[in-house]
Amino acid sequence: MAIDNVQAVLSKQIGTNKCDVISTTAMTDKDYYCIYFPVESVIASIVATNATTATGSAIANLHTTMAAGTTLFLNITDITLTSGVGICYYTQAQ
Repeated sequence: MAIDNVQAVLSKQIGTNKCDVISTTAMTDKDYYCIYFPVESVIASIVATNATTATGSAIANLHTTMAAGTTLFLNITDITLTSGVGICYYTQAQ
């Protein structure tokens, strides 16, 4: 998911790409680059390919309550919420 130019970055920032609006249904085998939580949401599980699980990493801390207005910029392939709503942005057909 390389960014080719400034226009691509701006398009992503203003949400002109496609998105899924999720709640408690498990979303798997995805390629999200950003997830916005408009309301308080609880993440039950999350897999981010550009986040390490090596010693000292606190990736497990993402399995927590996200305050309303929180945005995650990660390459997320799987996510499940216990409660709340997430707007998940992607660029490819899924």
